[in-house]
Amino acid sequence: MPRHRSEPSRAPRSSRSIAAGITTAIILLAVAGLPSRAAAAAPARPNVLFIAIDDLRVEIGCYGASHVTTPHIDRLAASGMRFDRAYVQAAFCNPSRASFLTGLRPDRTGVLDNTTWFRSRLPDVVTLPQLFKESGYQTVRLGKIYHGEKSMEDPKAWDAALYPKGTERGGRGEGRNLTGGEVPWCRWMAAEGGDEDQPDGQIAREAVAFLSKRPQKPFFLAVGFHKPHDPFVAPAGYFEHYPLDELKLHRDPPDRAADVPFAIPPRGWKTAFDKFSDRERREFLRAYYACTTFVDAQVGKVLRALEDFGLAGSTIVVLLSDHGYHLGERGWWNKNTLFELTARSPLIVRAPAMRAKGQGCSRLVEFVDIYPTLADLCGLPPPAGLPGRSFGPLLDDPAQRWKDGAFTQLVRGRVAGRTVRTERWRCTEWDEGRQGVELYDHEADSGEYSNLAEDPKHADVLAKLRAQLRRAFQPEPAKVRQDAGE
Repeated sequence: MPRHRSEPSRAPRSSRSIAAGITTAIILLAVAGLPSRAAAAAPARPNVLFIAIDDLRVEIGCYGASHVTTPHIDRLAASGMRFDRAYVQAAFCNPSRASFLTGLRPDRTGVLDNTTWFRSRLPDVVTLPQLFKESGYQTVRLGKIYHGEKSMEDPKAWDAALYPKGTERGGRGEGRNLTGGEVPWCRWMAAEGGDEDQPDGQIAREAVAFLSKRPQKPFFLAVGFHKPHDPFVAPAGYFEHYPLDELKLHRDPPDRAADVPFAIPPRGWKTAFDKFSDRERREFLRAYYACTTFVDAQVGKVLRALEDFGLAGSTIVVLLSDHGYHLGERGWWNKNTLFELTARSPLIVRAPAMRAKGQGCSRLVEFVDIYPTLADLCGLPPPAGLPGRSFGPLLDDPAQRWKDGAFTQLVRGRVAGRTVRTERWRCTEWDEGRQGVELYDHEADSGEYSNLAEDPKHADVLAKLRAQLRRAFQPEPAKVRQDAGE
């Protein structure tokens, strides 16, 4: 079968009919009252379609990766703006999502692990969807937006919410654990059935059903897709895009600098990753890419529905991933580092009135900027004290001067890691430098393999960037336990 297929795999009729029964009364109540097409096309305020993808790195077509099949995300970028230097404030799930949904940095939310619910630290914070709900928008969540399900969800934010589970058929298929069971999540499956046997396929279906009602009120529809997050499960047809023997493995340069002690999680999964054979590395790549193409197909269904139901011209679309990912670089196959690969993430925005459609933007933006940007574009007053800045002006003129730094942080046990990315440099401190300092020149070293922190020729640059880190962060972030992944 050819590597790049034009059509995604589809569920058989029986699977679709079973899945169709999942559409809940709460969603139907949320869209009650069907106005005319004209009324839906021109609300007083723009709608928002907020698409969050889990663990998607910038290795997709519109970011220059022609070997990965993502035609629908690519088309969105061609009609909106692709941000080439967009950085998360934490490089794994819960801290990142708590940050961009509150508009606050992780040292302000107090969420630096995957177990802390943000409202246990900030009970009165007004989240991004909550702002829209309190401003008269209809807010609906489908799938994963906050980290976790009911135990860590936020009823203040939503009029309706649904978390599909997939079908029994979608949980069967060919696959294996790549670590012999040592790391439970590290497995793939080319699943039986079609798209709607998977949770993400059902999420896309529910989003289309919502949009088909042409909601009367302006809406904030949050669509949270799970893939390409592990376990790497997708319908079998998506694996056929990526023949195993054609996949190219990453090889670090043999002379790269040794990593400082906490740059890669020092225990646990890394031991299992170091045992991978080349075949297991290729199986990991194939499964991750298959899940990427699968989630792209689900994005395409939702974007087509905007067009089909006359809503595209009145809807702001934001597509993002909660962080990036390593695929073998530095021997690591996960997130949770302060390197470019995980701190940088896809961000695509399309707004009806923007002037620079189809352009890329190389200015620095942070995910804490998303909250004030959407408030700005929709004419809503954001809470006072948000550290982010609306990048709405970049949607008209992406070349103008902008931020001078983007900041990401994490903790490993009691060791805090903080990094600043400028348009040229990355500087990282561990325990304020006591456990290591890193300095990388992206003009010469985009892979961050040559640590210049001890090179006296760059002492002035290093001092300036370390001072920038000191100004950006509180004296010490909360000391909390951090799991390496999700």
